[in-house]
Amino acid sequence: MTKVLIIRFSSIGDIVLTTPVVRNLKMQMHDGVEIHYLTKIQFRGIVEGNPHISRVHTIEKSTNEIVDRLKSEHFDYVIDLHRNLRSMRVKRSLKVLDFSFNKLNWQKWLLVHFGINRMPDVHIVDRYMECIRPFGIENDNKGLDFFLPPIEQLVMPILPESHKMGYIALAIGAAHWRKKLRQEQYISLCKKLDVPIILLGGPGEKLEGDAIALEVGSKVWNAAGGYDLIGSAWLVRESKLVITPDTGMMHIAAAFKKPIISLWAATIPGFGMYPYQNGALNEMVEATHLDKRPCSKLGTKCKYNTCRCVDELSIDRVIDVAGEAWNQK
Repeated sequence: MTKVLIIRFSSIGDIVLTTPVVRNLKMQMHDGVEIHYLTKIQFRGIVEGNPHISRVHTIEKSTNEIVDRLKSEHFDYVIDLHRNLRSMRVKRSLKVLDFSFNKLNWQKWLLVHFGINRMPDVHIVDRYMECIRPFGIENDNKGLDFFLPPIEQLVMPILPESHKMGYIALAIGAAHWRKKLRQEQYISLCKKLDVPIILLGGPGEKLEGDAIALEVGSKVWNAAGGYDLIGSAWLVRESKLVITPDTGMMHIAAAFKKPIISLWAATIPGFGMYPYQNGALNEMVEATHLDKRPCSKLGTKCKYNTCRCVDELSIDRVIDVAGEAWNQK
């Protein structure tokens, strides 16, 4: 049996985007395959429930913490889906045949700094899949995976009565604020949506979520900071529609084949990390009239002093699409 190590250290969305590689390797390797996965310890929960993965290895800060253990596994191949200095150190230590994907950093740099678009019209999942094409593996086109724990192990949120018949999941968190709306925009959006709404985010968004819910009223329930990633993922799965910035929650929603309205501010779908799914609503809202975008590769900077790429997103467009999607359910 072939033994393979897949490397992706971070972050939530990027790890979820690797799941087609895991699934297709497991399903299509003719002689059988034992798949191990290497990531950062804080992201372990994303992959440890994946039935296609035999073992998850983690690091806190350095690959030195894990190299000896990895050597003892005697891998046949390494699939490097991160391609950074850490993954290079692992590959150099293991000394087995490895495959890695093209991050297209040069093309992204040209697009961000000079507006020269040399990016291929290819989703990052399909670039990941190219790594395993030498094994004769083809994309089964079943999309992304996200596995929740068995029901007896899942601490499920208790929904308020007003939300038990359906709700929109609105993600208000993002690693960088230039990827998300401002608080007043979220308030405006929630006031204009005449449906129950659940706010999603981490501990850093709890106070903002409380402020939004207080301003809008009982149709908004703030779950930001109240649940871990698994609890938030459950809320996404049970929702009727997900509205989200370019974040990991967007990719979790895609894994559950949810209708998605994604919000694009400093980043753009053209980087190849838009929702990867089949058959569901996939509306991408961005300020396309701003010719300086994309402002940055990761959403860390804005080329406009007042961050117009956030402020000039069309809230009305979001409301129109959300209303149509809600009424179809």
